[in-house]
Amino acid sequence: MVEAGIGRRFLAITIDWLMCVFIANLAGFEAKALSILLLFFVEVSILTALQQASAGQRIMRLKVVEFNTGAYLEVKRVLIRTLLICLVLPAVFTREQRGLHDWATNSVVIRN
Repeated sequence: MVEAGIGRRFLAITIDWLMCVFIANLAGFEAKALSILLLFFVEVSILTALQQASAGQRIMRLKVVEFNTGAYLEVKRVLIRTLLICLVLPAVFTREQRGLHDWATNSVVIRN
């Protein structure tokens, strides 16, 4: 397993966020900030649970796997991981250059 670099991960999350901004604007949501955050949570959670990667991660050829085995994450851990991302915890990194959200859920983002 080759862990993904910070640059690729940043681009992936930026792509996901911009997609959610576009959808919120297209749908004409009133409370845009909250709507974008909720769309982001739903998009990242569902796609990560189903295919191991959000849309942005797929574009950047990344995937989220269990740290020790490389297997799919349980849905519960995907939801916790995405919630921590929404709380902006990815900005905090461990010594191994894993985001705190990945450390807390025993996951890792790797190149696909």
